[in-house]
Amino acid sequence: MKVVFDPGTDTLTIIFSDKPVAESDEDKPGVILDYDTGGNLVSMEILDASKRMSLPTRIEYQVAPVQPA
Repeated sequence: MKVVFDPGTDTLTIIFSDKPVAESDEDKPGVILDYDTGGNLVSMEILDASKRMSLPTRIEYQVAPVQPA
């Protein structure tokens, strides 16, 4: 997974896969979802990111603890 914030265009892009984008949908205004040919989510782009979140340049990544079986 890769996260890119472009301050010039004020967009935040989260890339989940390196597969080529076959289709894009604007799920909500300013939120674009990209899909591969199998319908799997490839990436998500948030337009006007600095207006939609307080700190688009700050990233926190967590892995949830594994629950015992």
